[in-house]
Amino acid sequence: MNELRDRIAREVSKVAVGQEETVERLLAALLVGGHVLLEGVPGVAKTLLANAVSRALGLDFRRAQFTPDMLPSDLTGTMTLRGGELVFRPGPVFTSVLLADEINRTPPKTQAALLEAMEERQVTIEGESRPLPSPFIVIATQNPIEYEGTYPLPEAQLDRFLFKLELGYPDEETEKRILGLRHRGVQPATLEDVQPVVQADELQAAQRDVDGTGVSDEVLAYVSAIVRKTRELPSVELGASPRAGVHLLAAAKALARLDERGFVTPDDVAAAAPDVLRHRLILRPEAELERYRPDDAVQAALQAVPIPR
Repeated sequence: MNELRDRIAREVSKVAVGQEETVERLLAALLVGGHVLLEGVPGVAKTLLANAVSRALGLDFRRAQFTPDMLPSDLTGTMTLRGGELVFRPGPVFTSVLLADEINRTPPKTQAALLEAMEERQVTIEGESRPLPSPFIVIATQNPIEYEGTYPLPEAQLDRFLFKLELGYPDEETEKRILGLRHRGVQPATLEDVQPVVQADELQAAQRDVDGTGVSDEVLAYVSAIVRKTRELPSVELGASPRAGVHLLAAAKALARLDERGFVTPDDVAAAAPDVLRHRLILRPEAELERYRPDDAVQAALQAVPIPR
C-alpha cells in the first residue's frame, strides 16, 4: 500500500510541493472514513492541495466557500419547481470530496447542516433523508490568525474531524521548488497535469485492508491509556472523548497499512496522536496564559504513558 501512497504523492507534488506527510494523512482519513481540518495562514496551498488529492484519487470534487450569509440549503440543496413539479436540486455536499473553505466563517445553523453530513453520511431535505456518495470526505480549512467575523467550531463538530493538520510556511528549498513550478500569471499551470492514479476497486480494497489490520491487547490498552491521560493532565480543562480513542486507533491502523504492515505498533499510535488529539483538548486559562499548546499536552500524555513492549 505504500506504493499507492507514493503514486498519489507524486501526482500531488506536480502542483503542491513538500506536502508528502499531509497527503499521507488525507489518504489515511479517506481509508477509514474520516474528515480532515486543515489550518494554516492564507497562501500555503490548502485549497490547491485538496483539489490535487481529489484529482489523483479520481474522485468528484466540489468546493463550498463558507460565508456569513450562507444558508443550510446553499450547502445541502433545495426543492425547486420545474415543469409544475417539485424537483430536488442537490447542493455541493453531494460529492466525494467536499472542500469546506473557511468553515468557521459560516453561522452555526449551516455548520449544523454539515455536521449531519459528516456524521450520518446523509442530509435531510423537507423531512426526507438523502444519502451522500461513497466515499465521502470533508476537507475543511480555516485561518488561525484572523478571528474577526468568524464563528468558532463547536466542540461537537471539532470532535468529528479525524485529523487537524497544521500547514505552516515551507522551508527555503521547498519554496524555491514552488517558484520553479509553471504558472500562468499567478495561477498554477500544473493542476491539469495531475491525473487519476487510483481505481475505485483499488481504493475499496485498501479500505478493507485497513479494517483487517491486527491490533494486540497491549496496543489497545496503550490507546486507551493515552486518551484517558489527557483527561488527567493539570493543564487540560476537557480531555479527549471516547470517540477520540476510536479515531486514534483507526488512524494508527491506516498508518500501519500505508507502511505495509498488517499490525499496529505503539509507534503508529504515537505518530497519529498529535493530529488526532490536538483539536479535542480544551486547555485551562492559566495554561494558555503560559503559552502552553494542545500539542504540548498531547506530548505530555504520550510521555506519561509507558510504551508496551
